[in-house]
Amino acid sequence: MKKITAYIQPEALNPVKQALYAKEIFKMSVTTALGCGQQAGYTEQYRGAIVEVNLLKKTRLEIVVNDNFVKPCVDAIIEGARTGNIGDGKIFITPVEECIRIRTGEKGPDAVG
Repeated sequence: MKKITAYIQPEALNPVKQALYAKEIFKMSVTTALGCGQQAGYTEQYRGAIVEVNLLKKTRLEIVVNDNFVKPCVDAIIEGARTGNIGDGKIFITPVEECIRIRTGEKGPDAVG
């Protein structure tokens, strides 16, 4: 089992979800995040003062999948999020030691689904 964490542009969420659904991956957690990377932010003027905005809005996806779904999941995220510009995002893959479904008590790959 692996946990796939992806940081993508907020406007890429719907294309990424559609690409994941096409690969039969439906379970995910989505949160709003702030961060900066190579984009390094920008400056703007707000009420006469110059403000430096270096934490940009991102969307964080967390998906736990069985090993045979790792490549399709990563491919779907790349397919939906890639524009070729700086700031498209990052994908991290980490091992999951155990998964337990609270409702039934199932453990391991059966609990992931």
